[in-house]
Amino acid sequence: MNATVHSLKGKDLLTLIDFSSEEIHDLLTLASELKQKQLAGQAYTPLTGKTLAMIFEKPSTRTRVSFEVGMTQLGGHALYLNSNDLQIGRGETIADTARVLSQYVDAIMIRTFAHSKIEELAQYATVPVINGLTDDDHPCQALADLLTIYETKKQLKGLKLVYVGDGNNVAHGLMIAAAKVGMDCTIACPVGYEPKEQYVEAAIEVAKQTGSQIVVTHSPQEAVKHADVIYTDVWTSMGQEQESQQRLAVFQPFQVNEQLVKQAKPDYMFLHCLPAHRDEEVTAGVIDSDHSYVFEQAGNRLHVQKAILLSLLSC
Repeated sequence: MNATVHSLKGKDLLTLIDFSSEEIHDLLTLASELKQKQLAGQAYTPLTGKTLAMIFEKPSTRTRVSFEVGMTQLGGHALYLNSNDLQIGRGETIADTARVLSQYVDAIMIRTFAHSKIEELAQYATVPVINGLTDDDHPCQALADLLTIYETKKQLKGLKLVYVGDGNNVAHGLMIAAAKVGMDCTIACPVGYEPKEQYVEAAIEVAKQTGSQIVVTHSPQEAVKHADVIYTDVWTSMGQEQESQQRLAVFQPFQVNEQLVKQAKPDYMFLHCLPAHRDEEVTAGVIDSDHSYVFEQAGNRLHVQKAILLSLLSC
């Protein structure tokens, strides 16, 4: 039996802002169906003959493996490319790179720094472009997060998701994703490390339509009260290494530890996009507890990537 694919042909996945609530729910449903097929040992190869170019200007474990394995399981092929493999590393323009790759491959996934780079790539590519991560957004991660929450809580709308830490790309993606599915989202961060205003405003506008609430606060203790889900990320992301010592001091009060999580609901979930720095942003006692779903969350990256690929490349 084939999976239920709602075609997104002609679209790029740069940010979930561009996707309707229905499209997001369709992707989650498809990811769940694909996961069940894999668990049942059913081969499903609708992308036979298709090729995905994967450009990595930032290294990754989960993004690379999930996209490469996902493409293989769907019958296609994935090409790993870093800056040293491409003329883009020697001055070829993004526009020219997009035009050239479009002659060879069926889709492009890029994991890079400036969000403007992926926007330019999508502007000039004639094949779908997928955001594997930029400094501003991480939509693929957010979709895997939603799938993990739904599998555990059996609902999304009406839940309270609390993100504690840096108002970074992961926080941006979560705010938008939560608002799209009617989930309340609170971001608790230090002063000066808030999420970008454009993402907060976009999430609030979506939340008005779905009946959810978006809050940014500087009190983790207040934020996590009655939380269904507590989420954190590293305090120092790639490209911020020179700020590491300063960030360690600023973010210490925002550590997710045994004391903080007592404010959440008794059946709260803990999530982390990984890699985690145990006993920095989260204590080992929390990330290794029965409340933690971080490895299920990482595993769901595979099924979500497959749903994305299938939807964008379906006829």
